[in-house]
Amino acid sequence: MIVDFFFYLFAAVLLISAALVVSARNPVHSVLFLILAFFNAAALFLIAGAEFLAMILVIVYVGAVAVLFLFVVMMLDVDFEQLRGGFQRYAGVGAIVGAGLLFELAVVFGGWTLAPNAEKLRLSPTPADVTNTEALGRVLYTDYIFLFQAAGMVLLVAMIGAIVLTLRDRKTSKHQNIGTQTRRTVAETLEIVTISLGAGTTESGGFLRPKAPEPEPQPEHEAAGGHH
Repeated sequence: MIVDFFFYLFAAVLLISAALVVSARNPVHSVLFLILAFFNAAALFLIAGAEFLAMILVIVYVGAVAVLFLFVVMMLDVDFEQLRGGFQRYAGVGAIVGAGLLFELAVVFGGWTLAPNAEKLRLSPTPADVTNTEALGRVLYTDYIFLFQAAGMVLLVAMIGAIVLTLRDRKTSKHQNIGTQTRRTVAETLEIVTISLGAGTTESGGFLRPKAPEPEPQPEHEAAGGHH
């Protein structure tokens, strides 16, 4: 009885938080609701006896992916009002993509068939000599190894595509000249400074410090204007 109560409790919180992820206006709130959904899904995995999946969900998705989303949303200076302004312009494309995904889900669930021995397997006792992690590894890396590798390749292509799309050369970007850095000498970058006694409590007698950059030459007309 107590297990059923917690199952429905975690399931209800999971559904509510998942709905708030897509309906919240503030992206930071959406990420926080996503983290809440992950925690409740992990609790459902624990109730089902899949403790390995529960820990993976908390460590990987909550500890890495969701926190990364939160950092990106909070640190980037994104004008969300401007992003919402173009919603109507892309509403038709979004509706087409959403309809395509809905059709695919309908095809998948429409062709779903329950295995004849599923009820017996659900009621069968769990093997004592095989842990949950070992059983998952046997199925994943034997029966579905090719699908697992294909999923890894898809994620790799998606990561490379995201890097290529976001890596843009802006006018304000600073670039390093490796040749100039390797050819520089100590005299060009550091200078020896001698501090007299009592000049400062945090500065020692003689030490190396970064050399101050040379002042840029002023144009001739500005120099002439200064003399006038």
